[in-house]
Amino acid sequence: MILPSERQERILATVRSQGTVRLSELVERLGVSAVTVRRDVTALADRGLLRRVHGGVTLSHRGGREPEQHRTAFGPVAPGMLLGMVVPSVEYYWPQVIQGAQTAVNAAEGRLVMRVSSYEPGEDRRQITALLDRGARTLLVAPVVTGAYGLDLLRWLATLPVPVVLVERQPPPELPTLELDAATTAHALGAGLGVRHLVTLGHAAIALILSRQSPTSRALRQGWQETMAELGLPQPESWRFEVPVYGTAGWAAAYDLVLRRCRESGMTALLVHSDREAIGMVERARDLGIAVPDELAVVSYDDEVAATSDPPLTAVRPQKHRLGQLAAQLALARVSEPGRRPVHRVQLWPTLEVRESCGAEAPTIGSVRL
Repeated sequence: MILPSERQERILATVRSQGTVRLSELVERLGVSAVTVRRDVTALADRGLLRRVHGGVTLSHRGGREPEQHRTAFGPVAPGMLLGMVVPSVEYYWPQVIQGAQTAVNAAEGRLVMRVSSYEPGEDRRQITALLDRGARTLLVAPVVTGAYGLDLLRWLATLPVPVVLVERQPPPELPTLELDAATTAHALGAGLGVRHLVTLGHAAIALILSRQSPTSRALRQGWQETMAELGLPQPESWRFEVPVYGTAGWAAAYDLVLRRCRESGMTALLVHSDREAIGMVERARDLGIAVPDELAVVSYDDEVAATSDPPLTAVRPQKHRLGQLAAQLALARVSEPGRRPVHRVQLWPTLEVRESCGAEAPTIGSVRL
């Protein structure tokens, strides 16, 4: 029986000699099942030793010009060219990203067609396939990237015959050499901006409050923790909270509990994701007799509706419109530049919009009655 390592070395040798090899040919050469070949090819591709293409494999890194089919597959951007976009939602956050992509596509005289995956497993692939059948020449995708499903989906995206740009998604560490462009927001840095602003106002005990099930939560938690550590401030687990969406069942009691724990721990400032939850925190603080910002400073993350709060919320603002515009420009560049183009992973910094919700120097809320 041939060991997996021997099979994989034979696969590499075949690809080195031929440049590009179809999977069916490898099955015949090795005398094993298609499932076994796919498993070996996946292992090699994940390590960056091969690159999967539609129906086969090729070398990961090639000098000189691209093979002819890659040079001619996409010509210059033509008027009316279809750019497909798959996003998880058309509510909150994503509308501005979509509008930004539309701006870039309009400028190129193309056409943007959007579909929604609704965070449902399997929907990403189905909607992408539908866009390809519709004639999309390039794709903007915000897919699931975690778990076995996410890894398989990313591998599949890298084999598609059209350029794919990830939007607000990065390939995980398991796929270090995946050749997909990406445009993302530096959310961890954005959380750090909010923390640093509060520290300049004299706050040292800053709670982190996250909306449950948000894909952004992990990066915000990382940014809060790293920035607090860099500034020599404590960041215990007891200062981190996850809360239900503002207005859903049980939200008021949950927010009250957070505010009580903040008082007990001596925290004087909150970094809250997102605007809805920050507005809810301010509302409950007011009903509990806590003045914002005089007794409790609040910084929101997102800046969708932060300015409409009472008082208006200081907020970290991801540049959503610009992100969508940039992602579309990356996709269009892939079409208009048919030669070998390096992978682009572009990250935009959020900005801090200072308003009234954290204007005072840090007071104590230890005497506030809840």
